Amino acid sequence: MVHLFQNNGYQIALDAASGSVHLVDELAYDIIGLYELKTAEEIMALMREKYKDRSDIDENAIKEVLADIEELKKLGKLFSEDDFSSKAERYKAGRRNVKALCLNVAHDCNLRCGYCFAGKGKYRGDDALMSYETGKKALDFLIANSGPRRNLDVDFFGGEPLMNFEVVKRLVEYGRSREKETGKCFRFTLTTNGILLTDDVIAFCNREMQNVVLSLDGRRETNDRMRGKGIYDKILPGFQRFAESRGEKEYYIRGTYTHYNLDFAEDILHMADLGFTKLSMEPVVSSPTEDYALTMADVPVLCAQYDKLAKEMLERHEKGKGFTFYHFMIDLENGPCIVKRVSGCGVGTEYLAVTPKGELYPCHQFVGEPEFVVGNVYDGLFEHPVLEEFKSCSVYSREACKTCFAKYFCSGGCAANAYHSGGSINGIYPLGCMLHRKRVECALMLKTAEALRDGKL
Repeated sequence: MVHLFQNNGYQIALDAASGSVHLVDELAYDIIGLYELKTAEEIMALMREKYKDRSDIDENAIKEVLADIEELKKLGKLFSEDDFSSKAERYKAGRRNVKALCLNVAHDCNLRCGYCFAGKGKYRGDDALMSYETGKKALDFLIANSGPRRNLDVDFFGGEPLMNFEVVKRLVEYGRSREKETGKCFRFTLTTNGILLTDDVIAFCNREMQNVVLSLDGRRETNDRMRGKGIYDKILPGFQRFAESRGEKEYYIRGTYTHYNLDFAEDILHMADLGFTKLSMEPVVSSPTEDYALTMADVPVLCAQYDKLAKEMLERHEKGKGFTFYHFMIDLENGPCIVKRVSGCGVGTEYLAVTPKGELYPCHQFVGEPEFVVGNVYDGLFEHPVLEEFKSCSVYSREACKTCFAKYFCSGGCAANAYHSGGSINGIYPLGCMLHRKRVECALMLKTAEALRDGKL
């Protein structure tokens, strides 16, 4: 499958299966689009007619492009075959080791964000904080079920995890104490709304957290509409101190946009203007009945915002004021192997979420739904049919993915979003798919511009 698109003046051909990206001229763009639909003779005739008034395009030029396309096809860089389905099935079937846990150390929150998927942090349940004993059992469970994996990921999540900061610190200390004897290496992360972000917390995170996610939705009016009046001014100074102190270590400012800020690119650029250089902005996923819900009618506006953002990022980078945007980050040379790209994120197989009571869920977005309780940290995983279903999840288990050029960049998308929008973890979230395809195009445009700037094209 070859996907042709134009973005910011570039004409690009993506060979979906091989991942090859080609910057092409107008003639090559036209011929690639016809290559599998017409014979060579028909293409020659159509191109002669279209370019009859162009002195720079004659029959030899057309033949040369056809020959180049045929050579690239032989090399597996254009119109390459997708033969990865059996590898994905074997890989998924063989996933037996857990590599990551999301520890919901607090089912409570000091904010009441209007769009919160976690029910204001409570996950449709009661207030609860994870005990040290339960968290310790969770880390023991991860070690015991990680097999030969050395690097283990633990994300402190909520609710608001800093409401249980003393337990977080003790669990990090416990994890570190187990590393030498087990040969494991814990990589800790934390997600926070910033209300309780102090200098002591910042110092601890800089010492122990591989990554920290800071929640901010952008401009003051955008942020405070969903998070509460005065929250922007309350959390911003701490976030700025944190980002400045972080050095080369990973962090993200992560926001959520809704129907109320369809011009979300302005929120991202606002955060960049504040000095933040590592940014992410997610579309809200909610019931369509909510007043802040995104609709299909919003999609053209949102896609235009992604185009605007990509163009602005390119211009700022050239001026030495660049920043990264999570959804535009694509590594075409050293990214995930194809097997992982077709088999998904590891939800319900390599990745699990843990509640304050020690219940195990396939991921944090299923917490609070009883039918998805798949075990606990005391007894381990149950023989639960949903675990087998997650093992079958891949781009090939989703019918809509089969003809999508972007499937190797999203691995079929989020199973939780698919379930909540359509009732099946092997389905898709259509609105999310449309936005993701646009993000992939923008990301490839930026990589193309980068290659041109660096003299690689």
